[in-house]
Amino acid sequence: MNIAQKIIKAHLVSGTMEAGSEIGLRIDQTLTQDATGTMAWLQFEALGRDSVQTELSVSYVDHNTLQMGFRNPDDHRFLRTIAGRYGAVFSAPGTGICHQLHLENFAKPAKTLIGSDSHTPTAGGIGCLAMGAGGLSVALSMAGEPYTISMPQIVEVRLSGALQGFAQAKDIILELLRRLGTQGGVGKIFEYTGEGVASLSVPERATITNMGAELGATASIFPSDNKTKEFLSKMGREEDWVFLAPDTNASYDDCVEINLSELVPLAAKPHMPDNVVSVSELAGLKVDQVAMGSCTNSSYADLKQAADIMKGKFVSSHTDTCVSPGSRQVLAMMMENGAMANLLDSGVRLLECACGPCIGMGSSPHSAGVSVRTFNRNFEGRSGTKDAQVYLVSPVTAAYCALNGEFTDPKTWGTPPEKPEFPEHIPSIKHHFLYPAKDEAERKNVQVLRGPNIVALENFEPLREELAGEVVLKVGDGITTDHIMPAGAEITALRSNIPAISEYVFSRVDENFVQRAKAVRDSGKCGFIVAGKNYGQGSSREHAALAPRHLGIRAVMAISFARIHRANLVNFGILPLLFENANDYDKLVLGVKVLVKPMQLEQNNRFFVEVEGLGKIYFKHDLSEQEFRLVRAGGLLNFVKNSK
Repeated sequence: MNIAQKIIKAHLVSGTMEAGSEIGLRIDQTLTQDATGTMAWLQFEALGRDSVQTELSVSYVDHNTLQMGFRNPDDHRFLRTIAGRYGAVFSAPGTGICHQLHLENFAKPAKTLIGSDSHTPTAGGIGCLAMGAGGLSVALSMAGEPYTISMPQIVEVRLSGALQGFAQAKDIILELLRRLGTQGGVGKIFEYTGEGVASLSVPERATITNMGAELGATASIFPSDNKTKEFLSKMGREEDWVFLAPDTNASYDDCVEINLSELVPLAAKPHMPDNVVSVSELAGLKVDQVAMGSCTNSSYADLKQAADIMKGKFVSSHTDTCVSPGSRQVLAMMMENGAMANLLDSGVRLLECACGPCIGMGSSPHSAGVSVRTFNRNFEGRSGTKDAQVYLVSPVTAAYCALNGEFTDPKTWGTPPEKPEFPEHIPSIKHHFLYPAKDEAERKNVQVLRGPNIVALENFEPLREELAGEVVLKVGDGITTDHIMPAGAEITALRSNIPAISEYVFSRVDENFVQRAKAVRDSGKCGFIVAGKNYGQGSSREHAALAPRHLGIRAVMAISFARIHRANLVNFGILPLLFENANDYDKLVLGVKVLVKPMQLEQNNRFFVEVEGLGKIYFKHDLSEQEFRLVRAGGLLNFVKNSK
């Protein structure tokens, strides 16, 4: 067996391990973050459980850390008190980014982890089967329910050689994105093997597994070997190490081979992470901003390398440069050995240990600015500046862009920096986490504190026999959850208030969408969205399904869907319908009247929709029997509550 199969088999609750079949997995650990966590915890509370049922659940605050007005502070207080009430660990704002913190402090080899953030697979760098999911799925896992997915295909990524020159771990995943694209990992787990694995540290591996999310992958995973043991030992967690490797004769569904020795520094051009070219091709392009950090590249090794390059030099006068360390531990190490002073002396601005610029939470580039970032996504508008041109690179490439004020050919960079080793003294930050009382009776005395922005969950009606309505939006290929439910300080502060945040759905795509959707909903009809390929790629934010459901959307008709968003649609009772013939996409226009008879779906995965003036258009669906039950009930929360 391969690694993924071993972990799945050990956690299998239901189903068979055949690619495409539905399986249920026991979940050992969960993580939530504040942008999705308030809703996940409200959903957990609605289930009526007395405490979390996992080995470990952690509530992180790392997204909405700007405390402008009462909304975010109220959410932080709610998350702190509800974690104490139900038995979760709480990580306060400023402690760090959830994925970096989880890798350092909690993730374990051979365990299962799901998180309400699409980059949860970061923990795959330590040999953990880690998956991103919608908040409701995480809430159910916290309640002890199995996590249901389609059994993925397991793809071997065989690494040979070792990185040379200025090539970095970031360039490995950018190369994979260049080859496979943002849909290349849908329904798959990427498992890294080969001699090249041993040359990569755990933080380097975590960079790769983190951006596996951009492939659309269910998860990415590395073996747990001596490098893993060394990392856990440095973190004071050697007892958490177990050896984990594929069997000698392990088989895979597919194989991709990458010779690390042949890689060069790469960059993803606007506006997709698979729009990859070599850095040398961009030489001469002026850079207005450089941002270093994010859950992809904010480790000690990442930032120390940049600091070494920038020591004694100064950033270009026209290039605004900032850094956000991934955790207080990373920051403390860099402060103790002078690396942070090197960055600050070079003119770099120090930001909080948080997600920050990655989700448009401050440090947005100027109008039409070229921003070079060590992040994982460069979707249009995600930076907070709609016409910004965002490029994704490694920390080494970012450092040279900051110093030179433009992209330059790596051949001109001189001697490559040495790969940093951990310092001898690594400060623990475990005292910054708030651990719940062990006694359940004591936890029951914790009062959950709610601010006025925390609005009770809406009760959604079950599926009707007929869904009559009209197309209220038509969009093209590659629509991301940032398109659907934009990020940024103003909007993310409303994550616990669905009626309020719904006012911003598709606001950067079509400013009249909300008005149209409400008019159809209030007339007693249903709204439908028509989309192209890979609808809903990107973040796991379930608000991109929950808010449209509030606006009366009952079906999305698309050529294809991204995995997590498709699951979120099902979780909130929205039908994900697939065009049988992609050419029919052109026939459905804004405002056309549509009639869907959902009960057809029970009888066959091929069915028709009646369209005014066109007659029948055929669709198919890939809903399992269980998923159709969820949609019929009006969503997963309804189904679970009604089945108890």
